[in-house]
Amino acid sequence: MTWLGNLAPFAAALLFLLIVVAYAIRILREYERGVIFTLGRFTGVKGPGLILLLPYVQQMVRVDLRTRVLDVPSQDVISRDNVSVRVSAVIYFRVIDAEKSTIQVEDFMAATSQLAQTTLRSVLGKHDLDEMLAERDRLNEDIQKILDVQTDAWGIKVATVEIKHVDINRIDDPGDSAPGRGRTRKARQGHQCRGRAAGRGETAGSGRNSRPETAGDAIALSQHLECHRRRKELDDNLPVPDGDRRHAGDEEGGFLLERDEEKCVRFSARIPL
Repeated sequence: MTWLGNLAPFAAALLFLLIVVAYAIRILREYERGVIFTLGRFTGVKGPGLILLLPYVQQMVRVDLRTRVLDVPSQDVISRDNVSVRVSAVIYFRVIDAEKSTIQVEDFMAATSQLAQTTLRSVLGKHDLDEMLAERDRLNEDIQKILDVQTDAWGIKVATVEIKHVDINRIDDPGDSAPGRGRTRKARQGHQCRGRAAGRGETAGSGRNSRPETAGDAIALSQHLECHRRRKELDDNLPVPDGDRRHAGDEEGGFLLERDEEKCVRFSARIPL
């Protein structure tokens, strides 16, 4: 038993040495780099191969240099010709500077994803729908160049950007449209109704207390009254009859129907003189 007691200190020392060696030795693959920090300060980039660290003094952060694929979620974009579309894309990028990707940004994956989403909306919003569909290669190149410049400070190289889908949004419920669109529609309808009435020689003022002298005056008066009624319904937020209501998806998609404006002209044919 005496000799076992003499071996105990050597066994403890050997165990401690094994733990230190296990902590100190790191092996990096060909596509990996190690960013070394000594007492919290950056001291270099090592790898690939066998790396030796000072236990409890140095720490290493692994960085993968392989190309990564980032799927950009679908983004709602308003094109230059006021068409609401939903666009998705995919980005291929890789880390070319392990030091910058570790020190300059906390999470380069999340940062690149957010930057890609905002850049996609910004670039596509400057183009018409036809350009989005017909000139994807040029748009892909423009987005790639912008992302590459902005991510260079993070040690990121954006290799390719590909727009996957461009879908036109459709809104079935007119209540889903933005209040600003409703105000624009009211203003445009009122302006066009007043313009038509003035163009046909409408001189009846408000038209409620005036008497038409000729058939042309009666037609102009009926048109003015109908336009006035429509503006009143819109201003009071009253529902418009189903036959006259424009499809909100048409307005959202940029295909405006002129039913409400043409109604002011066709209405006179139904009023007996």
